[in-house]
Amino acid sequence: MRLVLASASPRRAALLRAAGVSFEVRPADLDETPLPGEAPLAYARRVARAKARAVHAHDGETVLAADTVVALGARILGKPDSTEAARAMLSDLSGRTHAVHTAVAVRVGTRIIGRTVTTRVRFRSLSEADIARYLSTGEPYDKAGGYGIQGEGGALVARVVGSYTAVVGLPLEETLVLLDQARGALRGDAPPPRKKAR
Repeated sequence: MRLVLASASPRRAALLRAAGVSFEVRPADLDETPLPGEAPLAYARRVARAKARAVHAHDGETVLAADTVVALGARILGKPDSTEAARAMLSDLSGRTHAVHTAVAVRVGTRIIGRTVTTRVRFRSLSEADIARYLSTGEPYDKAGGYGIQGEGGALVARVVGSYTAVVGLPLEETLVLLDQARGALRGDAPPPRKKAR
């Protein structure tokens, strides 16, 4: 199976390589602005599927796309565009539990199969010095929620309930199952029964 990763994320690429998956990177280019009143989980699913559709695929290619959303209640925490925005996000997350929704979509021909994984992450209580120290690393600015759990941001986290790799950007277990299903579809196997997203 020739796989196309519809993402420029080095973290997703690293996870796939670690799992022994070969792929070509072909990032999707689309507007990722949330719709008015859109819930975080619905937003993640919509954007992942839109990314899978947006990438041109040649015959025989399978497209893998994903979207990770950090949500504090019903509020979507995107990538901070300034130091003040990053500081505000980290302050809001301090001592609280938030959800990380990662939706995965795999396109085979015109058919898209997908899964959504939700992980609960609790931050330890952060002092102003803790936040200032983390801001000085430069990590927060290209990451949803303003932190990277796989980097120095891991020191901000007290507990993870669910898939760690989903927080990094790609739930590996669920992604590998979807890729197996895609291989079956390419062989003409009967489609598997649909499972409810977690």
